[in-house]
Amino acid sequence: MKETLPKKNLNGSGNKTTKKNSTKPQNKADKEKKRSNTAKKSGDNRRKTNTKNTAPKKRNSYKNTVPKKPVRIIPLGGLGEIGKNITLYEYDGDMFLVDCGMSFPDEDMPGIDIVIPDFTYVLENKDKIKGLVVTHGHEDHIGAIPYLLKNFNLPIYATRLTIGLIEGKLKEHKLLGDAKLNTVKPGEKVKLGKFEVEFIHVNHSIPDAVGFAISCPAGTVVHTGDFKIDTTPIDEYVIDIGRFAEYGKRGVLALLADSTNVERPGYTASEKLVGGSFSNLFAKAEGHRIIVATFSSNIHRIQQIIDEAVNCGRKVAVSGRSMINVVTVAAELGYLNVPDNVLIDVADIRNYDPGRIVIVTTGSQGEPLSALHRIAFSDHRQIEIIPGDMIIISATPIPGNEKLVSKVINELMKSGANVVYERMYDVHVSGHACQEELKLMMSVVKPKYVIPLHGEQKHLMKHAQLAEQMGIDYENILVAANGNVIELTDNSITAKENVQAGRVLVDGLGVGDVGSIVLRDRKHLADDGIIIVAVSIDRITREVAAGPDVVSRGFVYVKESEELMSEINELVCDILERCYINNVRDWNTIKTRIKDGVARFLFSKTKRSPMILPVIMEV
Repeated sequence: MKETLPKKNLNGSGNKTTKKNSTKPQNKADKEKKRSNTAKKSGDNRRKTNTKNTAPKKRNSYKNTVPKKPVRIIPLGGLGEIGKNITLYEYDGDMFLVDCGMSFPDEDMPGIDIVIPDFTYVLENKDKIKGLVVTHGHEDHIGAIPYLLKNFNLPIYATRLTIGLIEGKLKEHKLLGDAKLNTVKPGEKVKLGKFEVEFIHVNHSIPDAVGFAISCPAGTVVHTGDFKIDTTPIDEYVIDIGRFAEYGKRGVLALLADSTNVERPGYTASEKLVGGSFSNLFAKAEGHRIIVATFSSNIHRIQQIIDEAVNCGRKVAVSGRSMINVVTVAAELGYLNVPDNVLIDVADIRNYDPGRIVIVTTGSQGEPLSALHRIAFSDHRQIEIIPGDMIIISATPIPGNEKLVSKVINELMKSGANVVYERMYDVHVSGHACQEELKLMMSVVKPKYVIPLHGEQKHLMKHAQLAEQMGIDYENILVAANGNVIELTDNSITAKENVQAGRVLVDGLGVGDVGSIVLRDRKHLADDGIIIVAVSIDRITREVAAGPDVVSRGFVYVKESEELMSEINELVCDILERCYINNVRDWNTIKTRIKDGVARFLFSKTKRSPMILPVIMEV
């Protein structure tokens, strides 16, 4: 009764209000007709509402009031992909952002450093945006914050470790001085315009991860962020599932949940499982050096490595820029417990017996510029493989990185290292919820609507199927795409509009200056090489003053293909002569004829299509 009485009073649907508004007595026939209509409406509601989901039933009392304004949810990244997570919430003119992450380039993006969201819609509405709340400190959730702040300085709210990691990124970009950073503890609430956001502790592969309960007059939306349910976490802070359940009892309009591991049945293993594996492996490596590659942000994993090193009487060296940054921040903030005299500089490892050293490094995904990759290919200035080294790759390859990881493993083994990888000895567990954990979250939150987040299309679809299995009506589940404008009310969920959303490529200091045309040219150059045809033409007489000179890069080796180069030269001379005879004076037309003529000739001779670049100089 405590849940329903306020709703009756607010909506004017109580018995007292009915009597007060009556102006004439009702006869028996009118009363019977009214009861019949009421029963019919109730039956309709039972058919539309899932009997397993109690929250929507409590909201039926709202139907006779003035319709509420909808809450709008606009994912601008993170749907149909892994990474680049950013979501915009809007209600009655007030907006705020959840997360602002980046993703790494794939094989179709040669030369690209990182990929960030398209901020066009955000910047168009910056006067309405009250702030940014962040779930946790992984790159796919904080990596694009510096690029957003360069255009729009807004308040940022996050937990202590997450703020520390954001500070490090802003310092690199020289933005820390003007940043509006606010530390929030789990259980606390932040007011953002007409929204109230409560931070709720969750387990993940990094400490201080949170989900959000987002409340506004339209209802409450639960946004889980990345999470799993770990009953024996390293830091002893178990997910606050009770708080999610409390919101479920009150009534939750929608659940937006992590989909990364939705294809895996059962439960995600506890992080403590890895600690036991490290203990066994360190014992087997007695007398040999140990190198552990893992994600730099997995502070719980790093803590277990340090703990086991201390137990074995080993010193710990850290390699890789991101690993050094995270370990430094985590130790300063107290999230890493490192005894005195355990950490040493990587340059000092030569001063110790290899059997007394543990090196923690980046490169678990085989990234070409990472520390482990450079170690494997003898390109690291301070670390060389010693036969007998135990290399532990404490991570599972991200889809698409399998070949990179295999390449590194093969090189390490050629150098005589003993490599432990993938699930050989349980050296890695995921930080994301599997099916049973996702089902448990749905069962305690009891949402009316479910919107899968954080995953490729196959993950989102599988999550939708899982929600159906939990008894959520098919019509109440929405698999959305980046840019969809999702409107939620108590009676409907729609996604009829779209806003601009996509990716922006970062190459060096250039942000967005590399687009599809540049990428196409890069791939063309990588696949077939380039032929440059340079010629000087007299601006008055239009006669050839010098050249043509033919240069090949990535197509053929000129010294071994002199006959082919001579034929190209003769062909270009013929084309220029015909242009002169026909009084063709437009440089673009001449370039096009050279390009088309050389392309046809080379394809007929080699069945290859290099890029043709004509260069005409006036003299």
